[in-house]
Order: sequence, then C-alpha cells, then structure tokens
Amino acid sequence: MEISKKVPQNTITRDVKYLAEPTGNLYETCVILSKRANQISLAEKKELAKKLEEFKNERDTMDEVFENKEQIEISKYYEKLPKPDLIAIQEFEDGELYYRKAGAEEDNGSVKDEPKETDAE
Repeated sequence: MEISKKVPQNTITRDVKYLAEPTGNLYETCVILSKRANQISLAEKKELAKKLEEFKNERDTMDEVFENKEQIEISKYYEKLPKPDLIAIQEFEDGELYYRKAGAEEDNGSVKDEPKETDAE
C-alpha cells in the first residue's frame, strides 16, 4: 500500500468541531473514520501476508526459526508506515472519502472525485 500524500507518523491534536463539520455529527464522523481505518488495516495486512508468504518454508517448525534479512526489512517497512487511523483522518480532512447514510438518498453533498468508499450507518 503506497502512501502518496503526507500523513503524520504520530498522533496530533485535532479540533473535533472541525472534524465533525462535514457530517454535522461527531459520532457519525467517528464511525466513518473507524470503518475506513479497518479497510486500510485489512488491505495492509493482506499485502504484508502476501509478501511474507514468499519466505515461508514447509520445513519450518517452532524449533527452527530461520531469520531472513529481506523478511526483517519488509516487516520493519510496514512497522514504519503511518497507522491506519491516521491515514483515514487525513483522507477525511482532504475530502477523499465517500460516505453515505444507509437508506439516505445519494444527493447528500458528500460525493467527491474518485473517492475511497466507506458506508456509515
């Protein structure tokens, strides 16, 4: 998963009033952000598992732990990536998320250009 935009590595203090403006409700914003963070987390997990699968050996047992330098570098790379919740907040602030209420009409003014999809309930 490539992060092309500037996302902070550490948590920063944010004004909750500013975060709640697009939805009009802080709790709806939290649901949107948590669902998007879960999507990002699952995508990163799948990507990491796919890369680490190349190093899997059928003969590996609990006693024989083979440390591969490339495997360690891949793991360190993923550890240094911004956390999924920080990425979700940045996408939300940049207007890159598409969200809708279940059962609501599509014309709620939240549609952006080619956004990531998140369904809020």
